[in-house]
Amino acid sequence: MAHHHFHNLDPHTPIGGNLLRWRWEKFRAGIPKPPQGGYAAFAQEWRVTPQFPADAGPRIWWLGHATVLLRVGSLHVITDPQLSPRASPFSFVGPKRLVAAPARVSGLPRIDVLLISHNHYDHLDAPTVRALLRANPAMVCYVPLGLKTWFQKRGAQRVHELGWWQKHGHQDLEIHCVPAQHWSARSLWDRNQTLWSGWVVKNRDLNFYFSGDTGYSPQLQEIASRLGSPDIAALPIGAYLPRWFMRTQHVDPPEAVQLHRELRVRNSLAIHWGTFELADDSLDEPLTALRSALEQDGFGPKDFWVIKQGESRPLTR
Repeated sequence: MAHHHFHNLDPHTPIGGNLLRWRWEKFRAGIPKPPQGGYAAFAQEWRVTPQFPADAGPRIWWLGHATVLLRVGSLHVITDPQLSPRASPFSFVGPKRLVAAPARVSGLPRIDVLLISHNHYDHLDAPTVRALLRANPAMVCYVPLGLKTWFQKRGAQRVHELGWWQKHGHQDLEIHCVPAQHWSARSLWDRNQTLWSGWVVKNRDLNFYFSGDTGYSPQLQEIASRLGSPDIAALPIGAYLPRWFMRTQHVDPPEAVQLHRELRVRNSLAIHWGTFELADDSLDEPLTALRSALEQDGFGPKDFWVIKQGESRPLTR
């Protein structure tokens, strides 16, 4: 694996150049600014304790950042589970969770399927993954190419490593690995040695799309043309400023709305905001930008859901 490097659909997309310029400008400007009303009030407003009612019926929960829990039939699927105090290899430094995780692994229902989009620390969190594997020894993990060994080292028995457009079945689910425009690294020495992706989970009742981290690319429209338009899409809206640096790796709210429109998504769920400060936008800035982008495109809160961390919505056809 060590010598393989992965590329985006458009190999000319430059990502992550001039990191030092960004860091320096950010430092000088003293950003990101706190959310309006301050951090404590924001955390109180945007977090609830999740309820996991036993009644059947498809449902989606947002557990903060890119962690989504999906109930489809009798199965529970979780994406990029990150319930730790920091998104970092260290407990004392690195991006700090500014809204406490709404649940612990011990409080979650049985998890059957785990989906990982890529190996950045805010998406692949070793303590959360280990806790999930201990609590759910039969859990099946779906990971992009290059990550299988990482999971096996942490005790995962059932790991499927997929490349873009590959699919695998689990009970009545079809699980498809789909492209994303991003990059990967867990250290200074392993850049792009593992793949990054989105995921589509389908059965006869539901088509769910989880984008992972992605910049905007018109090529993402192929997801809907190959696999059908999603009933529900978890789309990122945060960590998008400054555009000169983030544009190629993270969509901004107008681009998230553009993806919602181009993929003809029935309902989108806003994720990847309000949890960690990873870029120049403040915790609440994506909300204002999303609302005006929706309005401009003739969509509303019924089309693109903004919910609290720990909150859920039923998925009805």
